[in-house]
Amino acid sequence: MTDPAEVLLPPSETGIPITLIAAGEWEKTRRRLNPGARAWCEANGFQGQPGRSLAVPGSSGTVEQVLAGRQDDGGGFALAKLCRVLPEGRYRLAGTPADAGLIALGWCLEAYGFGAYGKPQPPVAKLVCPAGVDRAAVLSAARASYLVRDLVNTPASDMGPDELEAAASKLARAHRAQFTVVSGKALEKGFPMIHAVGRASPRAPRLIDFTWGPARAPKLTLVGKGVCFDTGGLDIKPASGMALMKKDMGGAANVLGLARMIMEAKLKVRLRVLIPAVENAISGNAFRPGDVLRSRKGITVEIGNTDAEGRLVLGDALALADEEAPDLLIDMATLTGAARVALGPDLPPFYTDDDELADAIARAGRTDNDPVWRLPLWQPYNRLFESSVADLNNAGDSGFAGSITAALFLRRFVEKARAHVHFDVFAWTPSALPGRPRGGEAQAMRALFRVIRERYA
Repeated sequence: MTDPAEVLLPPSETGIPITLIAAGEWEKTRRRLNPGARAWCEANGFQGQPGRSLAVPGSSGTVEQVLAGRQDDGGGFALAKLCRVLPEGRYRLAGTPADAGLIALGWCLEAYGFGAYGKPQPPVAKLVCPAGVDRAAVLSAARASYLVRDLVNTPASDMGPDELEAAASKLARAHRAQFTVVSGKALEKGFPMIHAVGRASPRAPRLIDFTWGPARAPKLTLVGKGVCFDTGGLDIKPASGMALMKKDMGGAANVLGLARMIMEAKLKVRLRVLIPAVENAISGNAFRPGDVLRSRKGITVEIGNTDAEGRLVLGDALALADEEAPDLLIDMATLTGAARVALGPDLPPFYTDDDELADAIARAGRTDNDPVWRLPLWQPYNRLFESSVADLNNAGDSGFAGSITAALFLRRFVEKARAHVHFDVFAWTPSALPGRPRGGEAQAMRALFRVIRERYA
Protein backbone atom coordinates (compact mmCIF):
# COMPACT_ATOMS: atom_id res chain seq x y z
CA MET A 1 0.00 0.00 0.00
CA THR A 2 1.62 3.24 -1.14
CA ASP A 3 -0.65 5.83 0.46
CA PRO A 4 -2.48 5.54 3.78
CA ALA A 5 -5.18 7.86 2.36
CA GLU A 6 -6.39 4.80 0.45
CA VAL A 7 -6.93 3.04 3.80
CA LEU A 8 -8.26 5.82 6.04
CA LEU A 9 -11.26 7.26 4.23
CA PRO A 10 -12.81 10.70 4.80
CA PRO A 11 -15.35 10.85 7.66
CA SER A 12 -18.13 11.57 5.18
CA GLU A 13 -17.89 8.03 3.78
CA THR A 14 -20.17 5.22 4.92
CA GLY A 15 -19.07 1.84 6.24
CA ILE A 16 -20.01 -1.32 8.07
CA PRO A 17 -20.15 -0.56 11.81
CA ILE A 18 -17.56 -2.02 14.19
CA THR A 19 -18.83 -2.28 17.76
CA LEU A 20 -16.06 -2.32 20.34
CA ILE A 21 -16.76 -4.37 23.45
CA ALA A 22 -14.93 -3.51 26.63
CA ALA A 23 -14.26 -6.07 29.37
CA GLY A 24 -17.46 -6.85 31.29
CA GLU A 25 -19.69 -5.26 28.63
CA TRP A 26 -20.64 -8.37 26.66
CA GLU A 27 -24.04 -8.97 28.23
CA LYS A 28 -25.10 -5.39 27.66
CA THR A 29 -23.97 -5.61 24.03
CA ARG A 30 -25.56 -9.01 23.49
CA ARG A 31 -28.96 -7.75 24.63
CA ARG A 32 -28.89 -5.04 21.98
CA LEU A 33 -28.30 -7.55 19.17
CA ASN A 34 -31.16 -8.90 17.09
CA PRO A 35 -32.01 -12.61 17.53
CA GLY A 36 -30.16 -13.65 14.39
CA ALA A 37 -26.99 -11.89 15.46
CA ARG A 38 -27.19 -13.38 18.96
CA ALA A 39 -27.57 -16.85 17.48
CA TRP A 40 -24.58 -16.24 15.19
CA CYS A 41 -22.44 -15.22 18.16
CA GLU A 42 -23.49 -18.32 20.12
CA ALA A 43 -22.76 -20.58 17.14
CA ASN A 44 -19.24 -19.09 16.89
CA GLY A 45 -18.56 -19.09 20.61
CA PHE A 46 -18.14 -15.33 20.59
CA GLN A 47 -18.58 -13.53 23.90
CA GLY A 48 -16.63 -10.36 23.34
CA GLN A 49 -13.34 -11.98 24.33
CA PRO A 50 -10.41 -9.51 24.34
CA GLY A 51 -8.63 -9.53 21.01
CA ARG A 52 -11.32 -11.57 19.22
CA SER A 53 -13.60 -10.24 16.49
CA LEU A 54 -16.61 -11.60 14.63
CA ALA A 55 -18.15 -10.47 11.34
CA VAL A 56 -21.94 -10.81 11.68
CA PRO A 57 -23.92 -11.39 8.47
CA GLY A 58 -27.27 -9.81 7.71
CA SER A 59 -30.27 -11.41 6.06
CA SER A 60 -28.64 -11.12 2.61
CA GLY A 61 -25.53 -12.97 3.75
CA THR A 62 -23.21 -9.97 3.52
CA VAL A 63 -21.44 -8.56 6.58
CA GLU A 64 -23.85 -6.33 8.48
CA GLN A 65 -21.70 -5.46 11.49
CA VAL A 66 -18.47 -6.42 13.24
CA LEU A 67 -18.10 -7.12 16.94
CA ALA A 68 -14.64 -6.75 18.46
CA GLY A 69 -13.49 -7.42 22.00
CA ARG A 70 -11.16 -4.73 23.30
CA GLN A 71 -7.87 -5.68 24.92
CA ASP A 72 -5.69 -3.67 27.23
CA ASP A 73 -2.36 -4.37 25.55
CA GLY A 74 -1.40 -3.00 22.15
CA GLY A 75 -1.31 0.62 23.30
CA GLY A 76 -4.20 1.73 21.10
CA PHE A 77 -3.03 -0.32 18.11
CA ALA A 78 -4.61 -3.59 19.29
CA LEU A 79 -7.48 -3.26 16.80
CA ALA A 80 -5.12 -2.63 13.89
CA LYS A 81 -5.15 -6.30 12.90
CA LEU A 82 -8.80 -5.91 11.84
CA CYS A 83 -7.63 -4.28 8.61
CA ARG A 84 -6.14 -7.64 7.63
CA VAL A 85 -8.62 -10.13 9.12
CA LEU A 86 -11.86 -8.50 7.99
CA PRO A 87 -13.22 -9.04 4.48
CA GLU A 88 -12.42 -6.31 1.98
CA GLY A 89 -14.75 -3.37 2.35
CA ARG A 90 -15.34 -0.14 4.20
CA TYR A 91 -15.82 -0.09 7.95
CA ARG A 92 -16.47 2.55 10.58
CA LEU A 93 -16.36 2.64 14.36
CA ALA A 94 -19.77 2.59 16.05
CA GLY A 95 -19.24 5.58 18.35
CA THR A 96 -16.03 7.49 19.00
CA PRO A 97 -13.81 5.92 21.66
CA ALA A 98 -11.31 8.07 23.51
CA ASP A 99 -8.41 6.51 21.58
CA ALA A 100 -10.05 6.80 18.15
CA GLY A 101 -7.04 8.68 16.79
CA LEU A 102 -4.65 5.88 17.78
CA ILE A 103 -7.04 3.29 16.35
CA ALA A 104 -7.06 5.15 13.03
CA LEU A 105 -3.27 5.50 13.01
CA GLY A 106 -2.73 1.87 13.97
CA TRP A 107 -5.05 0.80 11.14
CA CYS A 108 -2.95 2.78 8.64
CA LEU A 109 0.35 1.47 10.04
CA GLU A 110 -0.88 -2.13 9.95
CA ALA A 111 -1.87 -1.70 6.29
CA TYR A 112 1.72 -0.92 5.24
CA GLY A 113 3.39 -3.36 2.89
CA PHE A 114 6.81 -3.26 1.23
CA GLY A 115 6.21 -4.21 -2.38
CA ALA A 116 9.18 -2.61 -4.10
CA TYR A 117 10.54 -5.97 -5.27
CA GLY A 118 7.35 -7.49 -6.62
CA LYS A 119 6.08 -9.41 -3.59
CA PRO A 120 2.28 -9.31 -3.86
CA GLN A 121 0.60 -7.28 -1.11
CA PRO A 122 -2.65 -8.73 0.23
CA PRO A 123 -5.69 -6.44 0.18
CA VAL A 124 -6.74 -4.73 3.38
CA ALA A 125 -10.04 -3.48 4.77
CA LYS A 126 -10.57 0.28 4.83
CA LEU A 127 -11.63 2.42 7.77
CA VAL A 128 -13.73 5.57 7.71
CA CYS A 129 -11.94 8.20 9.77
CA PRO A 130 -13.78 8.51 13.12
CA ALA A 131 -15.61 11.73 13.84
CA GLY A 132 -13.48 14.28 15.66
CA VAL A 133 -10.17 12.74 14.56
CA ASP A 134 -7.79 14.95 12.58
CA ARG A 135 -7.46 12.83 9.46
CA ALA A 136 -4.73 15.03 7.98
CA ALA A 137 -2.58 14.64 11.11
CA VAL A 138 -3.06 10.86 11.13
CA LEU A 139 -2.13 10.63 7.45
CA SER A 140 0.95 12.80 8.00
CA ALA A 141 2.18 10.51 10.79
CA ALA A 142 1.41 7.41 8.73
CA ARG A 143 3.15 8.73 5.62
CA ALA A 144 6.22 9.64 7.65
CA SER A 145 6.29 6.10 9.07
CA TYR A 146 5.89 4.65 5.58
CA LEU A 147 8.88 6.76 4.45
CA VAL A 148 11.02 5.47 7.32
CA ARG A 149 9.99 1.88 6.70
CA ASP A 150 10.62 2.08 2.95
CA LEU A 151 14.10 3.51 3.46
CA VAL A 152 15.08 0.93 6.10
CA ASN A 153 13.55 -2.03 4.24
CA THR A 154 15.38 -1.24 1.01
CA PRO A 155 18.47 -3.49 0.69
CA ALA A 156 21.86 -1.81 0.83
CA SER A 157 22.47 -2.62 -2.84
CA ASP A 158 19.79 -0.02 -3.61
CA MET A 159 20.20 2.23 -0.54
CA GLY A 160 23.76 3.46 -0.42
CA PRO A 161 24.96 7.00 0.25
CA ASP A 162 23.85 8.09 -3.25
CA GLU A 163 20.32 6.82 -2.76
CA LEU A 164 20.06 8.18 0.78
CA GLU A 165 21.15 11.56 -0.54
CA ALA A 166 18.52 11.32 -3.29
CA ALA A 167 15.78 10.55 -0.75
CA ALA A 168 16.81 13.51 1.41
CA SER A 169 17.03 15.78 -1.63
CA LYS A 170 13.55 14.77 -2.79
CA LEU A 171 12.11 15.58 0.63
CA ALA A 172 13.96 18.90 0.77
CA ARG A 173 12.79 19.91 -2.72
CA ALA A 174 9.18 19.05 -1.89
CA HIS A 175 9.29 21.61 0.94
CA ARG A 176 11.62 24.13 -0.72
CA ALA A 177 14.40 23.56 1.77
CA GLN A 178 17.98 24.62 1.03
CA PHE A 179 19.99 21.49 0.28
CA THR A 180 23.77 21.00 0.21
CA VAL A 181 26.18 18.06 0.32
CA VAL A 182 29.78 18.05 1.54
CA SER A 183 31.99 15.40 -0.09
CA GLY A 184 35.45 14.75 -1.50
CA LYS A 185 38.35 16.92 -0.28
CA ALA A 186 36.01 19.25 1.61
CA LEU A 187 34.69 16.31 3.62
CA GLU A 188 38.19 14.98 4.29
CA LYS A 189 39.31 18.36 5.58
CA GLY A 190 36.19 19.50 7.44
CA PHE A 191 34.78 16.19 8.68
CA PRO A 192 37.74 13.81 9.00
CA MET A 193 35.94 11.12 11.02
CA ILE A 194 33.08 10.86 8.52
CA HIS A 195 35.64 10.60 5.72
CA ALA A 196 37.73 7.99 7.55
CA VAL A 197 34.77 5.70 8.20
CA GLY A 198 33.49 5.86 4.62
CA ARG A 199 36.69 6.05 2.56
CA ALA A 200 37.07 2.27 2.08
CA SER A 201 33.85 1.99 0.12
CA PRO A 202 33.59 2.71 -3.62
CA ARG A 203 30.38 4.54 -2.67
CA ALA A 204 31.80 7.86 -1.50
CA PRO A 205 31.01 9.23 1.98
CA ARG A 206 29.29 12.58 2.36
CA LEU A 207 27.48 14.88 4.76
CA ILE A 208 23.91 15.71 3.75
CA ASP A 209 22.76 19.10 5.05
CA PHE A 210 19.45 20.90 4.49
CA THR A 211 17.66 23.77 6.20
CA TRP A 212 14.05 24.94 6.19
CA GLY A 213 12.12 27.72 7.86
CA PRO A 214 12.75 31.34 8.82
CA ALA A 215 16.32 32.15 9.85
CA ARG A 216 15.17 33.96 12.99
CA ALA A 217 12.92 31.16 14.25
CA PRO A 218 14.09 28.88 17.09
CA LYS A 219 16.83 26.59 15.80
CA LEU A 220 15.95 22.88 15.75
CA THR A 221 18.63 20.53 14.43
CA LEU A 222 18.19 16.83 13.68
CA VAL A 223 21.21 14.57 13.17
CA GLY A 224 20.72 11.02 11.87
CA LYS A 225 23.26 8.22 11.53
CA GLY A 226 23.36 7.22 7.87
CA VAL A 227 25.59 4.15 7.79
CA CYS A 228 24.03 2.48 4.77
CA PHE A 229 25.77 -0.82 5.45
CA ASP A 230 28.09 -1.81 8.25
CA THR A 231 30.47 -4.71 7.77
CA GLY A 232 32.17 -3.74 11.03
CA GLY A 233 35.21 -2.66 9.04
CA LEU A 234 38.48 -4.48 9.77
CA ASP A 235 36.93 -5.59 13.08
CA ILE A 236 34.51 -7.46 10.84
CA LYS A 237 31.14 -8.63 12.09
CA PRO A 238 30.15 -12.31 11.89
CA ALA A 239 27.59 -13.21 9.24
CA SER A 240 24.78 -13.17 11.81
CA GLY A 241 25.77 -9.66 12.88
CA MET A 242 25.72 -8.40 9.31
CA ALA A 243 22.33 -9.86 8.36
CA LEU A 244 20.32 -6.74 9.23
CA MET A 245 22.95 -4.09 8.62
CA LYS A 246 20.91 -2.56 5.80
CA LYS A 247 19.03 -0.94 8.69
CA ASP A 248 22.11 0.82 10.09
CA MET A 249 20.88 4.01 8.42
CA GLY A 250 17.70 3.79 10.52
CA GLY A 251 18.64 6.92 12.47
CA ALA A 252 18.81 8.90 9.23
CA ALA A 253 15.49 7.43 8.11
CA ASN A 254 13.81 8.41 11.37
CA VAL A 255 15.23 11.93 11.14
CA LEU A 256 13.84 12.30 7.60
CA GLY A 257 10.43 11.05 8.72
CA LEU A 258 10.41 13.53 11.60
CA ALA A 259 11.56 16.35 9.32
CA ARG A 260 8.71 15.55 6.96
CA MET A 261 6.15 15.84 9.75
CA ILE A 262 7.65 19.14 10.95
CA MET A 263 7.66 20.70 7.48
CA GLU A 264 4.17 19.46 6.61
CA ALA A 265 2.86 20.97 9.85
CA LYS A 266 4.70 24.23 9.07
CA LEU A 267 5.98 24.49 12.63
CA LYS A 268 7.62 27.79 13.51
CA VAL A 269 11.23 26.58 13.62
CA ARG A 270 14.41 26.94 11.62
CA LEU A 271 14.93 23.25 10.90
CA ARG A 272 18.33 21.83 10.01
CA VAL A 273 18.89 18.19 9.09
CA LEU A 274 22.38 16.65 9.06
CA ILE A 275 23.04 13.11 7.86
CA PRO A 276 26.54 11.65 7.63
CA ALA A 277 26.02 9.06 4.87
CA VAL A 278 28.69 6.37 4.59
CA GLU A 279 29.29 2.68 4.09
CA ASN A 280 31.64 1.04 6.59
CA ALA A 281 33.45 -1.27 4.17
CA ILE A 282 36.75 -3.13 3.99
CA SER A 283 39.61 -2.40 1.59
CA GLY A 284 43.26 -1.48 1.64
CA ASN A 285 42.54 2.08 2.78
CA ALA A 286 40.09 1.21 5.54
CA PHE A 287 40.69 2.88 8.88
CA ARG A 288 42.36 0.55 11.37
CA PRO A 289 42.27 -0.39 15.05
CA GLY A 290 44.85 1.77 16.78
CA ASP A 291 44.55 4.67 14.34
CA VAL A 292 44.06 8.11 15.87
CA LEU A 293 41.57 10.40 14.14
CA ARG A 294 41.38 14.14 14.68
CA SER A 295 37.71 15.15 14.67
CA ARG A 296 36.12 18.31 13.33
CA LYS A 297 35.95 19.60 16.91
CA GLY A 298 39.67 18.98 17.41
CA ILE A 299 39.13 16.08 19.81
CA THR A 300 41.49 13.19 19.00
CA VAL A 301 39.97 9.70 18.97
CA GLU A 302 41.89 6.44 19.19
CA ILE A 303 40.15 3.62 17.33
CA GLY A 304 39.56 0.79 19.73
CA ASN A 305 37.13 -0.94 17.38
CA THR A 306 36.25 -0.13 13.77
CA ASP A 307 32.75 -1.51 14.40
CA ALA A 308 32.05 1.45 16.71
CA GLU A 309 31.88 3.71 13.67
CA GLY A 310 28.47 5.29 14.20
CA ARG A 311 29.66 7.48 17.05
CA LEU A 312 32.54 8.70 14.88
CA VAL A 313 30.38 9.97 12.02
CA LEU A 314 27.87 11.40 14.48
CA GLY A 315 30.65 13.16 16.40
CA ASP A 316 31.64 15.22 13.38
CA ALA A 317 28.02 15.97 12.44
CA LEU A 318 27.15 16.95 16.02
CA ALA A 319 30.18 19.25 16.16
CA LEU A 320 28.88 21.11 13.10
CA ALA A 321 25.36 21.26 14.51
CA ASP A 322 26.64 22.60 17.82
CA GLU A 323 28.58 25.44 16.20
CA GLU A 324 25.41 27.47 15.71
CA ALA A 325 24.13 26.78 19.25
CA PRO A 326 20.69 25.35 18.37
CA ASP A 327 17.80 25.65 20.80
CA LEU A 328 17.21 21.92 20.52
CA LEU A 329 19.59 19.33 19.07
CA ILE A 330 18.31 15.78 18.53
CA ASP A 331 20.36 12.88 17.23
CA MET A 332 19.01 9.46 16.33
CA ALA A 333 21.12 6.38 15.61
CA THR A 334 21.07 2.60 15.50
CA LEU A 335 24.10 2.84 17.72
CA THR A 336 24.57 -0.11 20.09
CA GLY A 337 23.58 -3.70 20.64
CA ALA A 338 23.81 -2.91 24.35
CA ALA A 339 20.60 -0.88 24.10
CA ARG A 340 18.79 -3.95 22.76
CA VAL A 341 20.18 -6.13 25.53
CA ALA A 342 18.99 -3.63 28.13
CA LEU A 343 15.56 -2.72 26.71
CA GLY A 344 14.81 -5.04 23.80
CA PRO A 345 13.77 -4.05 20.26
CA ASP A 346 10.56 -2.17 21.10
CA LEU A 347 11.82 0.36 23.63
CA PRO A 348 14.57 2.74 22.47
CA PRO A 349 16.53 4.49 25.21
CA PHE A 350 17.19 8.21 25.15
CA TYR A 351 19.69 10.39 26.97
CA THR A 352 19.55 14.03 27.99
CA ASP A 353 20.59 16.14 30.95
CA ASP A 354 17.46 18.30 30.52
CA ASP A 355 14.93 16.90 33.00
CA GLU A 356 12.03 18.98 31.68
CA LEU A 357 12.68 17.80 28.13
CA ALA A 358 13.02 14.19 29.30
CA ASP A 359 9.65 14.34 31.10
CA ALA A 360 7.97 15.80 28.02
CA ILE A 361 9.40 13.08 25.77
CA ALA A 362 8.32 10.31 28.15
CA ARG A 363 4.77 11.72 28.35
CA ALA A 364 4.53 12.06 24.59
CA GLY A 365 5.71 8.47 24.12
CA ARG A 366 2.92 7.22 26.36
CA THR A 367 0.29 9.41 24.71
CA ASP A 368 1.20 8.47 21.15
CA ASN A 369 1.95 4.77 21.69
CA ASP A 370 5.55 5.48 20.73
CA PRO A 371 7.36 4.05 23.76
CA VAL A 372 10.76 5.33 24.88
CA TRP A 373 12.79 5.05 28.09
CA ARG A 374 15.29 7.46 29.61
CA LEU A 375 18.69 6.12 30.63
CA PRO A 376 21.29 8.11 32.58
CA LEU A 377 24.26 10.06 31.32
CA TRP A 378 26.32 8.58 34.16
CA GLN A 379 29.41 10.75 34.20
CA PRO A 380 31.71 8.34 36.09
CA TYR A 381 31.52 6.04 33.04
CA ASN A 382 33.59 8.53 31.06
CA ARG A 383 36.56 6.60 32.41
CA LEU A 384 35.49 3.58 30.33
CA PHE A 385 36.60 5.16 27.05
CA GLU A 386 39.79 6.86 28.16
CA SER A 387 42.82 6.54 25.87
CA SER A 388 46.53 6.51 26.69
CA VAL A 389 47.41 8.20 23.40
CA ALA A 390 44.42 10.38 22.48
CA ASP A 391 41.61 12.36 24.09
CA LEU A 392 39.13 9.49 23.72
CA ASN A 393 38.91 5.86 22.67
CA ASN A 394 35.87 5.12 20.51
CA ALA A 395 35.17 1.78 22.19
CA GLY A 396 37.19 1.10 25.31
CA ASP A 397 37.73 -2.46 26.44
CA SER A 398 35.54 -2.89 29.54
CA GLY A 399 32.44 -4.22 27.76
CA PHE A 400 30.26 -2.44 30.33
CA ALA A 401 27.41 0.06 29.81
CA GLY A 402 27.76 0.13 26.03
CA SER A 403 24.76 2.35 25.28
CA ILE A 404 25.54 4.79 28.09
CA THR A 405 29.20 5.14 27.13
CA ALA A 406 28.21 5.73 23.50
CA ALA A 407 25.87 8.53 24.63
CA LEU A 408 28.63 10.02 26.81
CA PHE A 409 31.03 9.86 23.85
CA LEU A 410 28.58 11.85 21.70
CA ARG A 411 28.04 14.35 24.50
CA ARG A 412 31.71 15.37 24.23
CA PHE A 413 30.92 16.94 20.85
CA VAL A 414 28.06 19.11 22.13
CA GLU A 415 28.74 22.21 24.21
CA LYS A 416 26.69 25.15 22.92
CA ALA A 417 23.26 23.63 22.23
CA ARG A 418 20.66 24.75 24.76
CA ALA A 419 19.27 21.21 24.92
CA HIS A 420 20.51 17.94 23.45
CA VAL A 421 18.89 14.52 23.36
CA HIS A 422 20.33 11.30 21.92
CA PHE A 423 18.18 8.33 20.85
CA ASP A 424 19.63 4.83 20.46
CA VAL A 425 16.93 3.35 18.20
CA PHE A 426 16.63 -0.15 16.75
CA ALA A 427 14.53 0.92 13.71
CA TRP A 428 13.28 -2.64 13.21
CA THR A 429 10.40 -4.84 14.32
CA PRO A 430 11.71 -8.43 14.46
CA SER A 431 8.28 -10.05 15.04
CA ALA A 432 5.04 -8.46 13.87
CA LEU A 433 3.03 -6.52 16.46
CA PRO A 434 -0.32 -4.70 16.04
CA GLY A 435 0.34 -1.72 13.79
CA ARG A 436 3.97 -2.73 13.45
CA PRO A 437 4.62 -5.25 10.66
CA ARG A 438 7.93 -7.07 10.67
CA GLY A 439 10.68 -4.95 9.16
CA GLY A 440 11.86 -1.37 9.25
CA GLU A 441 10.21 0.83 11.85
CA ALA A 442 9.96 4.46 12.95
CA GLN A 443 10.77 4.81 16.63
CA ALA A 444 10.42 7.91 18.84
CA MET A 445 9.44 9.93 15.77
CA ARG A 446 5.84 10.62 16.74
CA ALA A 447 6.75 11.29 20.38
CA LEU A 448 9.39 13.81 19.31
CA PHE A 449 6.99 15.49 16.91
CA ARG A 450 4.49 16.03 19.72
CA VAL A 451 7.17 17.56 21.94
CA ILE A 452 8.43 19.82 19.15
CA ARG A 453 4.90 20.88 18.18
CA GLU A 454 4.06 21.74 21.79
CA ARG A 455 7.26 23.77 22.14
CA TYR A 456 7.08 25.63 18.84
CA ALA A 457 3.41 25.69 17.81
